[in-house]
Amino acid sequence: MAKVTNKAEGEKNEFTFVFSKVNYIIMLVGVVLLALGYLLLCGGGSDDPNVFNTEMFNARRLYVSPVLITLGFVTEIVAIMYKDKK
Repeated sequence: MAKVTNKAEGEKNEFTFVFSKVNYIIMLVGVVLLALGYLLLCGGGSDDPNVFNTEMFNARRLYVSPVLITLGFVTEIVAIMYKDKK
């Protein structure tokens, strides 16, 4: 989102971004982590409903994917809360 400040009459409005470049980079990393986590989570179903497929209970779907999704959400929160030292 943008912030528009109104100064005195006759002066131009100043356009500034709410987040800095670093915030957007951290947000992009969080989105990539979330996408990777959800991609690792999908699949593992069986074509035949009468056949049980144990592939859905492997470590990738039970441990790796939820950890990546959690890290993605934590990264997004950090990206929103991060403030430059300037």
